Amino acid sequence: MAVTRLDQNYDAQVAAVRSKVMSYAYRKWSSLSAYRDADAEQLIAELVPRVEAGQKRVAELTDAYLSRVAAQQLGTAILRGAVADATTESLRGVDANTVYQRPFTTVYTSLSNGNTLTAATAAGAARLADLVSSGMQLAKTHSARQAMSRTGVELYQRILTGRENCALCVIASTQRYYKGDLMPIHPGCDCGIKSFIGAPDEQVIDPKLLEQTHEAVAAKSGRAADRGGRDIGLNNPVADYLDVIVTHEHGELGPVLAWRSDHFTGPSQIWPTKTSTRTGG
Repeated sequence: MAVTRLDQNYDAQVAAVRSKVMSYAYRKWSSLSAYRDADAEQLIAELVPRVEAGQKRVAELTDAYLSRVAAQQLGTAILRGAVADATTESLRGVDANTVYQRPFTTVYTSLSNGNTLTAATAAGAARLADLVSSGMQLAKTHSARQAMSRTGVELYQRILTGRENCALCVIASTQRYYKGDLMPIHPGCDCGIKSFIGAPDEQVIDPKLLEQTHEAVAAKSGRAADRGGRDIGLNNPVADYLDVIVTHEHGELGPVLAWRSDHFTGPSQIWPTKTSTRTGG
């Protein structure tokens, strides 16, 4: 699939928003002199408005981009509508204060396990980065689902950006998805989304990339390409290559890509008294 100037511009704009917010979060975390309740309150008060402004901007960029792509593909004007609500609570079902308290909880837990303050704060920083990153990606996927519901395009595909794409992303990008489903994500994911014009029964839309993935794994492992997929998942044995990845329903993030043998946080583990209503991928 050829990458257009429109694709490139959208990707660059979203990446710039993401980078700016991530950098701000890192600076605020690094400037903390302590990690007590007062420090948490201060960081949350300063960071959350920046994060949610970034999420809103990503949602707006995604809506505009997908509307233009659909108009080009279908040869007709697309009626624009309201952009998806990109607040933290709307995207995750959990209020922002609770979400951004978690890096501090990570610090406390690490210290209680006997780790040094340096190690504990590094773990907290990593947790914060994951939260900010996943918030930006959720803004993209939620906005995309709402935008595509207005376009008349039934299918979409995952677009690799080349920045954060791991084997999970690459394999998933060879498949097509239905517009009613949120695009599955994973920690650090920054994949793009684009409407797909093709046969609904065409599950594998990029067989060449799928074959190249086989070959890359074979080259790295030093063995012949394994169509059973036993070498693709960092030594995770699987029975079927197309079953290398699965979509778990995460109680807060929605559909999440994972290796079949990975553990994950389900709805009951996050909201013990609630039932998740999100649609899987």
